[in-house]
Parts: sequence; C-alpha cells; structure tokens
Amino acid sequence: MPATDIVLRFAYPPPETNSDFRTFNVYRVSEESTEQVELYKVHIIAAPSATVLLMITQFYHPNTGMPIGGTTFHRKNLNTMKWETAGEIEWTSNTNARIYFGIDEVSIRDLRKPKNANSKSRRFKASGSEYKWKIAEKNTDLLKKIMVRPQCVDSRGRTVATWGQAEQTLRVEGRVGSILDRIVVTCLLHIWMRRQGQW
Repeated sequence: MPATDIVLRFAYPPPETNSDFRTFNVYRVSEESTEQVELYKVHIIAAPSATVLLMITQFYHPNTGMPIGGTTFHRKNLNTMKWETAGEIEWTSNTNARIYFGIDEVSIRDLRKPKNANSKSRRFKASGSEYKWKIAEKNTDLLKKIMVRPQCVDSRGRTVATWGQAEQTLRVEGRVGSILDRIVVTCLLHIWMRRQGQW
C-alpha cells in the first residue's frame, strides 16, 4: 500500500512584522479530520472546516539587517508533542551557507549542485540516494496554459515533492518521509535563492 502524501503549508509572519523571509512555520495539513489543532501559540492559521493544520516545523532567522546570521529549524516530535532542534543554517552571505542536520554538516553548494553549467536542476544527496529539484512545466487548463512549478524528483525521475507557490504548499510523497528535513530545507534554499535572483 503506498504511503500517504505529506502536505506541508508554509506560513510567513505578516509583512508589518518586518520579519526575515527565512522566518516561517510549516504546518502539516490533514483532510482526514474536521478539528483544528493549534500546536503553536504565536500564529493562528484559519483553515477550512475539513482541514487540520499541525505545525511540525518552525524556522527562525533573526532580522539583523545583515546578510550573515543563523536560521534555526525546530521539528515537533508528534509522539512526544515536544519541539526538537532539527538543525541550523549558518549564513556567511545571502547566497552562501553551511547547513547542519543534527550532526551532519553540508555546504549549500552540496544541496544545490547543478549537473553542468547550463543545468536547470539542482541536485542533492540524502540517505545514499540522489534527488534533484527542477522547474516543471505542467498543463493547467483546456487552453494549455503552462505553469511553472518546482518539483523534486528521485534518481529514476519519479516526483517525490512539488512546491505550489500560490498556495505556499509543499506536497511530499510519504515514501520519502525519512528525508523530510532535507526536502523541506532544500525547498527553502531554492525559494530563497530565487528571491536573490538565482536558481
């Protein structure tokens, strides 16, 4: 039986808070229940009655006005309902950083490797396998309108995650749940780099 997709919604603070873009919360969206579970007291996310939002990850980056600094990410352990530090991103500039997943240290370049100079995809390794983020084209209606959506694929070209910019939603296949931290962080890095004018 295939694993259920993990649907994550990124929630950013209101613009008037002047928060750094790298500060946000990630909620797990479930359509199996009609109750809304509030697990974090600072942000309240209104949801349709058929949706539950469980916050499972929090990213915090202090707004210092400098390109350097640290982004810490915490993951909620849904068994103990306690926050655990999942890792940190140490920025040396707006486009260069070292990422720590627990004790594993990785350069941003290792999480955004192009295959060649003209490559439109960015590769990374997790749990001994290679994955890549690429810009996917997709038919969206009868008029054959093309929409661009970043998606993450495995080494066989099978989609494992898709980012929806309009909805601020990351849909991850359940079969890659063991590398969820890597997928969420690499998604953040690609969104951030696109904001910096780079892919």
